[in-house]
Amino acid sequence: MSSIPNMRSRFSRIMLPGIILQSVLIGGGFATGREIVEYGGRFGASGWISGLAILAGFSLLAILTFEACRQWNVYDYKSLLKRLIGRGWIAYEISYLILGVLIIAVMASAAGEILNSTLGFNVWIGIVLIIFLVGFLNYMGENFIARMKTIGTIALFGAYTVFGIAVFSSRSSQVFDVFFNWNTSFETESNDMFFLIWTGITYVGYNLAVYPSTLFTLKQIHSRRESIISGVIAGLLMTIPWFLTYVAIMAYYPDSDVLGAAVPWLKMLEPFGPVFIVIFGIVVGWTLVETATGIIHAFIGRVDAEVFQKNKNHLSGLHKALISLIALIAAMFLAQVGIINLIAKGYSFMAYAMILFYGVPLLIKAPQLLFKKPD
Repeated sequence: MSSIPNMRSRFSRIMLPGIILQSVLIGGGFATGREIVEYGGRFGASGWISGLAILAGFSLLAILTFEACRQWNVYDYKSLLKRLIGRGWIAYEISYLILGVLIIAVMASAAGEILNSTLGFNVWIGIVLIIFLVGFLNYMGENFIARMKTIGTIALFGAYTVFGIAVFSSRSSQVFDVFFNWNTSFETESNDMFFLIWTGITYVGYNLAVYPSTLFTLKQIHSRRESIISGVIAGLLMTIPWFLTYVAIMAYYPDSDVLGAAVPWLKMLEPFGPVFIVIFGIVVGWTLVETATGIIHAFIGRVDAEVFQKNKNHLSGLHKALISLIALIAAMFLAQVGIINLIAKGYSFMAYAMILFYGVPLLIKAPQLLFKKPD
């Protein structure tokens, strides 16, 4: 009888990091389908090559991150970055905070617009609701966040599966035609293999900011084998919704009304009636909450580690909620004064900073840990 709880515990600890990563990653452009168009869908029949590069990149970085944290016994991003780049950790901290606030500004603005267009909420009602939910989740703490993100991931996969089946069943012939005729007409560069792979690698680089959000879950990983299994699972959880959306987009390829839409999923779901639109609004709204929560929670974890090191006390739930609210309100003010255009121009720069300060050092230092003899 005791083996059943142990099996459940082992299953949960190797699944949880991937669940957290997926829940933070999928907010914003991923959930709307916009990023899938940019990093795969526009290439038509060749786009799956970028998808495989994304799967490989997400899995590799997850494995290296998980094993580095396990062997070095570090579970907040300041401690991890000190091991990777020494005193240069401050450069990552600045980059992470700036990118985090910019991402949250986009998340909340997108949430307001999507909830307005799908559920009829006033834009500010959606924004305030996002602020309240993120503050509440961080107030409740790590275990509650983990449970809610697990429920959210199950609901998300269910919704995306239903969406994908609905689109595919009604337009399967169009999907087969795209691949049978190898249609790449929307994007002239799509036949360049290196460009397709590099596009996938670039997308992985853009999303390096999500990895700190999962560090608090890695304390339960006890072996190199578990790091590898958990990393592969994380890569799959992060990429399966990408492929579901990609196939759905192929049902409309090369329709510029879908490929050029700010929210491609809304255009694809229009023929299926208001029920699908409402479900989409709820699911996407929740993914935006999860993204903002994950980014803020990683920062709270870093502050909490600093506070505990100095006075041996952890932050209270109220302090965590206040940090969340301050970050969210700051992001909202930035969004309202026209920072969105700046985000569009500055996002690439900040993403490359994350590659420089996190991705490259991890790829240089962490692989040796996979071949290190056990102590």
